Amino acid sequence: MPPRKKRNSAPPVSVTDRIGALPDSILHHVLSFLPAQAAVRTCVLARRWRHLWRYTTGLRIVGLEEEGEYIVKDLHKFVEHLLILRERTNLDTVQIKFSEFCEEDQPCVNLWVRFAVMCKVRALTLHISYEHLYLEDLPLVSRHLRTLDLAGVSLQKTFLDFASCPVLEDLNMSYCIINACRISSCSLKHLSIYLCSYDLDCRIHISTPCLVSLKIDHHSGRTPFLENMALLESAHVYLGNYCKDACLNHDSGVFCGANNNTCQNCVPIEDDCSREYVLLGGISNAKHLKLLPESKTVIFARDLKHCPTFTKLKTLLLNEYWCDGPDLYPLACILKNSPVLEKLTLQLFSMGPNHKVVMKGSYSSMERPSAISEHLNMVEVKCNVVDERILKVLKFLTAFNIRFGFV
Repeated sequence: MPPRKKRNSAPPVSVTDRIGALPDSILHHVLSFLPAQAAVRTCVLARRWRHLWRYTTGLRIVGLEEEGEYIVKDLHKFVEHLLILRERTNLDTVQIKFSEFCEEDQPCVNLWVRFAVMCKVRALTLHISYEHLYLEDLPLVSRHLRTLDLAGVSLQKTFLDFASCPVLEDLNMSYCIINACRISSCSLKHLSIYLCSYDLDCRIHISTPCLVSLKIDHHSGRTPFLENMALLESAHVYLGNYCKDACLNHDSGVFCGANNNTCQNCVPIEDDCSREYVLLGGISNAKHLKLLPESKTVIFARDLKHCPTFTKLKTLLLNEYWCDGPDLYPLACILKNSPVLEKLTLQLFSMGPNHKVVMKGSYSSMERPSAISEHLNMVEVKCNVVDERILKVLKFLTAFNIRFGFV
């Protein structure tokens, strides 16, 4: 019987644990990106992994994605044991995200927030999806907290005084209820308020002298009063239908101010801080502005009666609100008071981002008009159709030797 041919055997497989070869400090960081439950489960991988989860540089107290919606009570006991067994090392990030909670869960979540602060957290996120969780009316005290991201929580006056957070730079608030008359911070650089509600009669004062960027979007309630922001570079303000500073005569079609029909919202009240500026004064130092109020909003019209000079403004985005009235006074006023403006964008009767019609214009001669900025080198008009309203705006701008072409 002929000898069998030897088969070419496969080369031996070399199993290399590349992740396990990493130093502990990197593994602590990697585990921080996992939900806390998954990070703890790595303890069964090998002897070396048994205690790595106790030293992670971040905590994600969230539901696992495959479990769908998640509520506080599902993780209550787990988080209690986690906080007890975890080593007291500093935390870079903490994320707490839930869909629902019961009233008796609120003290637990508040405790988790305070635990994060005790661990010198630098970036803290608390998101509640469906209801508003009440945060204790106690100040945050941290010399390490730099970023605070809140959604779906009810905020009280003492909590929003960040005098004891000297390095806080970023504050994001979405879908929150604000029960305070003041937001104050001497270190804050970036502030975003999105779809938050404010039901108090007085205006909320925003005192952030070091602010660099500001975004107020779909604010519900009275318009915030902005104190001086000398370092501000950019601001985006969108006041929608939920803003209480609206003309009471708008829906009836009566022009407010005609025939002595001026409503109380359109006339400054003696005990109101808005006798001069509410918004425009605080953002007058900005280099880039996006001002997009709804048509019945009155706060910008009131501010324009004492219009400040925008001495640093380079780019300006406006909507159709500023092109109202027979003489386009709001647009004329803000252009007159923007002496170094370089680019003007008018987004008219079109929300975007895709506009059917885009026109670009610039000065047609070397002679520049004195009524508006001589530095203005680009004017964009974006709309869906060129109708009489658009033609009126184009006629106004061509009076300043600005000529347009379609893009």
